[in-house]
Amino acid sequence: MDGSEQRRALARLIEEKGGDYAGLSRLLAKNPAYIQQFIKRGSPRRLAEEDRRTIAEFFGVDAARLGGPPATAPAFLAVDRLDVGASAGPGAAVDHESTKGAVSFDPKMLRGLGVRAEDASMIRVRGDSMEPTLMDGDEILVDRTPRAWRDGIHVIRVDGDLMVKRLSRVPGGGVLISSDNKAVPSLGERPLDTVDVVGRVLWVGRKL
Repeated sequence: MDGSEQRRALARLIEEKGGDYAGLSRLLAKNPAYIQQFIKRGSPRRLAEEDRRTIAEFFGVDAARLGGPPATAPAFLAVDRLDVGASAGPGAAVDHESTKGAVSFDPKMLRGLGVRAEDASMIRVRGDSMEPTLMDGDEILVDRTPRAWRDGIHVIRVDGDLMVKRLSRVPGGGVLISSDNKAVPSLGERPLDTVDVVGRVLWVGRKL
């Protein structure tokens, strides 16, 4: 796409999306007349690649509409789905864990959640003790990175049972293990060394 084609394409895009010349110029950190001069006078002769990309992202279109390279699909990352269920009920004994396929995630999403694909697992929730936050059958993304835990929802092992519960620190180094469903009894306070924190729950996906 030459400069004149690029100018016409940008003018059509602005008309279609309802933008304005001065606003786009400010978006690019240019003087307010920059876009008008480009479209009406052909100065500069062509938009820089970075400017094309910025305008395309602003309008939510492929940069190819302005003569840039077409967008490429992100390389999705696979997160293992474990063949176990984290009980949101009385607990479920687990002797071993094995993978049962994988779930694909956008790398940008995982970066936003602060977890690497190799440190994450998908686990199915069983039971109703974490309702309404987590429902029976939900699949949760669990960060299994070895690190100090903080208050929040975690997958844990207690007395050999794998479960998903809300953890809160209590004075003296203990941990309060509670359910979000007020109709279900919580486990109460436990010494921290009796609780194996498998990982923190970062995300939940469910069918609507």
